[in-house]
Amino acid sequence: MEIDTMQFDTKLLHAGAVPDPATGSRQVPIYQNIGYVFKDVDHAARLFNLQELGYIYTRLTNPTIAALQERVAHLEGGVGAVACSSGHAAQIMALFALMRPGDNIIASSRLYGGTVTQFSHTIKRFGWSATFVDTENLAALEAAADENTKAIFCESLANPGGYVTDIPALAEVANRLGVPLIVDNTSATPYLCRPFDQGAHIVVHSTTKFMTGNGTSLGGVVVDSGTFDWSAVSGKYPALTEPEPAYHGLKFHESFGGLAFTFHGIAIGLRDLGMTMAPQNAFQTLLGIETLSLRMQRHVENAVKVAGWLETDHRIEQVSYAGLPSSPFYSRVQELYPRGAGALFTFAVKGGYDACVKLVNSLELFSHVANLGDARSLIIHSASTTHRQLTEEQQIASGALPNVVRVSIGIEDAADIIKDLDQALTKATS
Repeated sequence: MEIDTMQFDTKLLHAGAVPDPATGSRQVPIYQNIGYVFKDVDHAARLFNLQELGYIYTRLTNPTIAALQERVAHLEGGVGAVACSSGHAAQIMALFALMRPGDNIIASSRLYGGTVTQFSHTIKRFGWSATFVDTENLAALEAAADENTKAIFCESLANPGGYVTDIPALAEVANRLGVPLIVDNTSATPYLCRPFDQGAHIVVHSTTKFMTGNGTSLGGVVVDSGTFDWSAVSGKYPALTEPEPAYHGLKFHESFGGLAFTFHGIAIGLRDLGMTMAPQNAFQTLLGIETLSLRMQRHVENAVKVAGWLETDHRIEQVSYAGLPSSPFYSRVQELYPRGAGALFTFAVKGGYDACVKLVNSLELFSHVANLGDARSLIIHSASTTHRQLTEEQQIASGALPNVVRVSIGIEDAADIIKDLDQALTKATS
């Protein structure tokens, strides 16, 4: 059976995974090695010239990592993927093929705090910049572009506030501007949202989160839809369209067509930036993906129950979860994310900052960690941790207010999750 004809839940198990030809192993082996023996000198030369597919060195390619890349590409409906050492590495990798010094991107103002910091400060060291715009204001989004704008960046379900992005609307703007729309699909996963189906061109993930789902393995991945025409405007994306000196004048788009972005990510990005995923982490992520649908369904079911209970509790000022009918984004969820609004949301506690601190310190079942997407329920006070480096204005825009905590609802029994929150709220607000 062809992978493309399989249903999503079947792809979770079978995409990128065939019995090992050497041993017959049904599970993808961990190829914990660095080098690969070439057949002869000519074979090595063809590999290094990108004239033949194969394995050279694990910084570039590795069978375990390749299986993960193929699986995620199939799940997202893309043509190829490049696995990286982390989600932040994936973001840099996604921009690396597009940007030159002096170029900029337009980024949603509703992003994970670490991403805001990366785009506000770190990418300036490459000579790049970012303009942050409220993506609800499409006119402002389009007006922020100039001749040096190379991409629009957003999250499908934004961290921490659970904002729901109207991807088709942003894709229309991106198409008018002639730039790719890059969507961070970490919080939603392809189970809840497939951005390519809604018009996006590139997807990035922190596979550390829901994709792996067990809090063991750092990783990221960049997925290419294969649909963006890099040659549409001459000279706009020279890394993909102009001769590459390191490969004797090869032109990636001319040579590889819809796979140009993916091949550049491996042949140039991983080669020179070296942000390679470890084979062991790729293996753990493959295992996690096998249960993605089962876990995400339970995550969403629990999140709806917990958020609904919190919304009616007198100790809570507000719950920001798009899976509730009271959310201004509820109708958008029904249209664009019919399987649910994910498991990540925030709520404001009466008593402000001090009550939030007491709440976090009083929980017993929840884990207080700087992570999300674990099978276990997690909590953090974003304003003092993950979003601490942001300005007050940026914290407000992202939903990380002083009286707000972020929760990532796990797959425990919902009754136990609510029980733990109840006892902690009693201590926090008494």
